Amino acid sequence: MDTEKSPQNGTVTELETFLPKDNSEANGVTKYKVKGDDFEALNYEFDPFKARQLEHPVSNMDTLTHLLKASLGTGILSMPAAFKASGLVMRIFSTILVSAICTHCSYILVVCAHELYRRSGKTQMSFSDVAEQACRNGPKWAHKLAVPARLIVLIGIFITYFFTCSCYCVIIAKNMNYVLEHYLHYEVNIRMLIAMLLIPLILLAYVPNLKYLAPFSMVANGCMAVGLGITFYYLVADIPPISDRPLVANISTLPISASITMFAIEAIGVVMPLENHMASPQSFTGLCGVLNQGMSFVTLIYVLLGFFGYLRYGDATEGSITYNLPEDAIPAQIVNILIAIAVFCTFGLQFYVCLDIGWNGLKDKCTKHPVLGQYMMRTAMVIICVAIAIAVPTIIPFVSLIGAFCFSILGLIVPVGIEIITFWGKGFGAYNWKIVKDAVVVVVAILAFIFGSKMAIQDIVELYRK
Repeated sequence: MDTEKSPQNGTVTELETFLPKDNSEANGVTKYKVKGDDFEALNYEFDPFKARQLEHPVSNMDTLTHLLKASLGTGILSMPAAFKASGLVMRIFSTILVSAICTHCSYILVVCAHELYRRSGKTQMSFSDVAEQACRNGPKWAHKLAVPARLIVLIGIFITYFFTCSCYCVIIAKNMNYVLEHYLHYEVNIRMLIAMLLIPLILLAYVPNLKYLAPFSMVANGCMAVGLGITFYYLVADIPPISDRPLVANISTLPISASITMFAIEAIGVVMPLENHMASPQSFTGLCGVLNQGMSFVTLIYVLLGFFGYLRYGDATEGSITYNLPEDAIPAQIVNILIAIAVFCTFGLQFYVCLDIGWNGLKDKCTKHPVLGQYMMRTAMVIICVAIAIAVPTIIPFVSLIGAFCFSILGLIVPVGIEIITFWGKGFGAYNWKIVKDAVVVVVAILAFIFGSKMAIQDIVELYRK
């Protein structure tokens, strides 16, 4: 093949053959005219998954374990109450629908992240990075929203997960208290029990990354599985016929039951940290990807526990199904112990979201002693988290109010907003079906916020009436 000679080295590269010169040269470097479309094409040749370098990559199985733990939290114990509010058959379909919406929003967040990896040349992004890059790489009107979008996500995620971890301290102490009071025959000060958790939680927060947190998630999943297994034993014993329960309840209570499901299953804050640490991040999405596998299993467990819980106890169903179990039965006490252990192990995964945000904001100021700085930050954050739980052991309904606000915005509205901005130049499908779909999600988010806030406010009012 003939090639043209250049005065520099005698040959012309393939790049020089196709790129037009701008007829200028400085210090022996020839300048070329590169159009925006050409640059974008070059970016699409960049493979962010092959370029990603991780010190501690996480396998698909470990990622699935973390995802299950993030979604199978204590909220699942409220599912029978959700079925009570909407009826057996209606709740099955509405649970599947709510789960599909939440999973879809997590899915499109990751899909947009993968698209923005190629456009920006990056291999990893946090949730806030995705929001910012979507605006910076989107239409002109979205550029000014980049910084506000980043701040909204950062602040919202941090507040929600930080106070959720304070709730975990209270939940662990309450489950321990349930068993201790039965045997000690007097009420143990819950603040003292929360304080006793400080050192173990600090040590758990010292686990450096998600790879080493995987065993804790496995223990949590195991404890939750055994606890739910024992609970199912009580649910299927002397189970009444389905005809004894309404298949469809009052339609006015459907939004409330849907809100219970949404805030129980939502795990948008851990999606990007999990994806960022995967050895094969492309496996996170797809029809049979890690996300869909995990959320399908979670939805099945939610439906089964809610269905049999309400079928067994009917109108006597409590806000948490464990309150329906016989207090003096040893298996029921074991359930509370197992749930306490599961929540303790889950603390590490949920708190990692806060630690990741905190350290990204501080690491540039701790360049001399980064390891010491990171462990000091972890210690201080756990102390503050536990101190809040000690000061306000009735914090749970207040955090439910925060969650109703943050999860409806961060878990639903922000992901669809990111999708619209990211693919603004590519269109939204036939008849703009993506816009219609995203509009439906926004309506669901608004309803979730309204009715979720209503439930939380009612709980707060009831709390202070006692």
